[in-house]
Amino acid sequence: MKIIKSDLHAIAVAPKQYPQDELPEIAFAGRSNVGKSSFINSMINRKNLARTSGKPGKTRTINFYIINDKFRFVDLPGYGYAQVSKAEREKWGVIIEKFLVTRENLREVILIVDIRHEPTEQDLMMYDWIKSLGYAGIVIATKADKISKANYQKQVKIVRKKLGINDSNLIIPYSSEKNINKDELWSIFKQIINQKNDQ
Repeated sequence: MKIIKSDLHAIAVAPKQYPQDELPEIAFAGRSNVGKSSFINSMINRKNLARTSGKPGKTRTINFYIINDKFRFVDLPGYGYAQVSKAEREKWGVIIEKFLVTRENLREVILIVDIRHEPTEQDLMMYDWIKSLGYAGIVIATKADKISKANYQKQVKIVRKKLGINDSNLIIPYSSEKNINKDELWSIFKQIINQKNDQ
């Protein structure tokens, strides 16, 4: 996909702050330190559009990024950061739940995990939730440049087993540093964006 323009469209914590139009959206969920912002930046060829931080748990809002004026990527608040209070974590949970349950623009919700580590119980809960809402269950396994290609299959198997995924093709290794599988993901995203919303 040729990215002509991209921008931060909206920052929201409540439905009234969501963009009020019918553009299709793909949302990304994941733990605080799996590199969601870096992933978004690399996919749209921008260095700092999606704000990355050395401090996990900093994204506390839903961030909407508009691309080519035709669709949006949505960065959901990262979960699972231990140093955040329980009350704060619960607040993020409510923000995410409201969005996932009520947002009619949403075409797909994709889980992002770190390929180097077994997914956590929170990842499993999020994945089960995504599936229960009727989404495909695509998982992007970031930081693929940190392991050898020979280890991809082994790590994908670990992710597949933990999340209970039958089709390993749903798990796509990715590297924000080296753009591994970037074209494949754009091919998938284009299909998602162009499909009619039957949700």
